[in-house]
Amino acid sequence: MNRSDAAGFGLFTAKNKTGHVKPALAALLAGGLQGTCVAWPWQTDQLFHWLGLTWGQPLWWGQLLALAMLVVLLLDSHSARQAAWRGWLFALAWLVVSVGWLYVSMHVYGGLPGVLAVLAVLALAGTLALYYAGACALFWPLARKDSAWSALLFACVWLLAELARGLLFTGFGWGAVGYAHLDGPLAPTIGWVGAYGTGAVAAALAGMLAFLIRSGSMPSAMRRAGAIVMTLVAISGVTPHDGTEHGSLSVTLLQGDIPQSEKFEQSTGVPRALRWYGEQLQASRSALVITPETALPLLPSQLPAGYWQTLQKRFSTGDQAALIGVPLGSYTEGYTNSVVGFKPGQAEVWRYDKYHLVPFGEFIPPWFRWFTELMSIPLGDFNRGALPQPTFEWKGQRLAASICYENLFGEEMATQFLDPKRAPTMFFNVSNMGWFGKHLAMDQHLQIARMRALEFDRPFLLATNTGRTAIVDHRGHVTHAAVAHTATALTAEVRGRTGVTPYAWWVSRFALWPMLGLSLLVLLVAAWLRKQGT
Repeated sequence: MNRSDAAGFGLFTAKNKTGHVKPALAALLAGGLQGTCVAWPWQTDQLFHWLGLTWGQPLWWGQLLALAMLVVLLLDSHSARQAAWRGWLFALAWLVVSVGWLYVSMHVYGGLPGVLAVLAVLALAGTLALYYAGACALFWPLARKDSAWSALLFACVWLLAELARGLLFTGFGWGAVGYAHLDGPLAPTIGWVGAYGTGAVAAALAGMLAFLIRSGSMPSAMRRAGAIVMTLVAISGVTPHDGTEHGSLSVTLLQGDIPQSEKFEQSTGVPRALRWYGEQLQASRSALVITPETALPLLPSQLPAGYWQTLQKRFSTGDQAALIGVPLGSYTEGYTNSVVGFKPGQAEVWRYDKYHLVPFGEFIPPWFRWFTELMSIPLGDFNRGALPQPTFEWKGQRLAASICYENLFGEEMATQFLDPKRAPTMFFNVSNMGWFGKHLAMDQHLQIARMRALEFDRPFLLATNTGRTAIVDHRGHVTHAAVAHTATALTAEVRGRTGVTPYAWWVSRFALWPMLGLSLLVLLVAAWLRKQGT
């Protein structure tokens, strides 16, 4: 393979001594582009919306181009070490753009000095970027002249890095490249292989695009361009088996818009939340009303006298039910971040306890307590719920719960589909996105819900404190959305679904092991071919 030249792409392959942009800077620029394409971070004129340049929305073609830039840089590298360095810089920029909003929670609401908050974001992004550095170092010596094989190889090493980031040390797959393809021609793959599998397909196409860019002849370029277009067309026509509509449910999602700076203040935010949510729960006329995470910011035993009992009585008769975010537990037994369900005729209160806890927020990793003590945020170790937990059954529907970023872990939510007869007909998530201000975290969280909707062919309900409170249908389309940062009761009719997508079927039984196994098999074959000199 000629690693010294990439025709027509000198910006990304120029030697440092030339006066062109250094490859290291090119890697940073390409990574930053990928980050912006997962969720577009700027307000743009409506004139550009046809290109997908809309605040908070994914940009599939831009993501493919960005990742292709990385592949070109890797193929132009002179050693595995250099490839690892370029891959690390790419991932660093991409992840900083994707999770930069953490600065707000740590500095604005946590009281961490600005410099330390910036360093913390860089440290997190830099650590996670090591997975991709390792993948790039692995790719470099195994890549071959055959573009199809090398594109497949790159997809496999990229998938391994994505899986490692999403699973190891509790996992943090936020901003994975699969989310950039919610609205593109790769969207049909989601119901088959999920977010990570779609990201692998995107990586393979990016590899093909890189070889197109490096092509030295017009006939070769035309053949590769045709192959990419045909691949996209073929994929866009492969839709998983559609499920079956399963009745409907009138739902109200509450968005109290309690400022995060006041949420736990006993003199301001707490009485405001108790008053507003109490009034809305009493006034709701929908069959089901859902509040955000910790909408009631106190334990039931700490609430004003009669408050909790009044809510229970409100939904003990009639034809309405409620799902309420509230902390549960005690000092001796420990605490849980929970959702409580009230409905008529139930023998005992339904509850869901958060299973996948947030590092540093709901549990403190070993040797990091010093870091959490630097912030003025009430942090501690919560108890963990089971997996899976019973759905909330009401009006013929089965609703599966998740709290906050739990909806990031589709492989965990898939455990609900082991028994198709008990599988949820819709999902709901309660969150408090107030920690992150008016930044992209809200829009990214909505994207995650859209991804889960496509993976499982189910509608998804999001009830948040500040936004994006929304309803997503089974095709991943946002059908109803509340205006962010306003106190709103969002009401709609939601249609449930039955059936099991291919992704739900295999991941509920085997988790993500098939993806891991196939990727490792390809790597073993590549290593064997290299040893054979072929």
